[in-house]
Amino acid sequence: MNSLNLLALTQSGTESFWFPSQASTTAARVDNLFYFIFYVSLFAFIAIIVATILFSIKYRRTRVGMEPQDSPHHSTRIEIVWSVIPSLFMVAMFWYGFKDFVDRRNPPADAYQISAVGQKWSWTFNYPNGAVTNGGDAAIDDGEGLVVPLGQAVVMRLESTDVLHSFFVPAFRVKQDAVPGRYAYVWFEATELGTFPLYCAEYCGTKHSRMLATVTVKSQQDFDAWVLKAADDSDLPPMERGKKLFSVKGCIACHNTQGVRGIGPALNGVYGKQETLMGGATVTVDDNYIRESLLDPQAKIVDTFGATPMTSFAGQLSDDDISAIIAYLKSLN
Repeated sequence: MNSLNLLALTQSGTESFWFPSQASTTAARVDNLFYFIFYVSLFAFIAIIVATILFSIKYRRTRVGMEPQDSPHHSTRIEIVWSVIPSLFMVAMFWYGFKDFVDRRNPPADAYQISAVGQKWSWTFNYPNGAVTNGGDAAIDDGEGLVVPLGQAVVMRLESTDVLHSFFVPAFRVKQDAVPGRYAYVWFEATELGTFPLYCAEYCGTKHSRMLATVTVKSQQDFDAWVLKAADDSDLPPMERGKKLFSVKGCIACHNTQGVRGIGPALNGVYGKQETLMGGATVTVDDNYIRESLLDPQAKIVDTFGATPMTSFAGQLSDDDISAIIAYLKSLN
């Protein structure tokens, strides 16, 4: 899905001038708080501007017969009124916002948990039964993105493998940073079927603006069937399984398979070739080199590609996974 299609995703008729569709249980509360603050501020702004204009006209210095006068002493009554009334509005804003903040930090006990891993420049989504999907660079990503059930609370456990990312779904009114070296959590409950944009809302490098994914909301029945099918890749040939892993693990974000140089070298036609490494040594691209590059990518770096360190997949890929990826890379020759 390219970026133009992603930005043009259609939503239901609940969108407004200020906001997209209210597609989660907490979206209306966020909008109501925004409108409350906005209209209170707008009223105060208009009142101050109108008073300023009227007083400027009525008490202008050039008015015929007007003489400078000493300012009157302060009025305790007026000071109490203009201090207490705005304070009541401020307390209401704080309480409403704080209550929503606390609710958002306490997901329901039966919430469905999905792990989201951010990396330059894609997301990988891991489901409890082993299913994995991804979404990322809009120019090359063909992943399914995040898939969630309708009417079921979903907790996203967020992490990053490299820099600061931010998980942002405007239609759900949720945004949470994914910080390297720690876990963060955000939860939502979708109330509309459909597909909604998912953005990284924190600048994370040269392709930050293309770290675009989607959230697809399915009915509970359709989601249950989908997640079972997504987890079952045991019958896939090694090459097809390797192609799937190459996508869901985010390799495609840095390594093109069409011969175009990217953040990392293009990987089509490289198996069996001699590559020149930084420092001048050479290496043959064989099974052992690919395995080492996946588990310890800094051990042998192809010349001119050392500017952006590759993320290690140690602990993320099994031996069978690595064999499948090698089979896929062989098929690209």
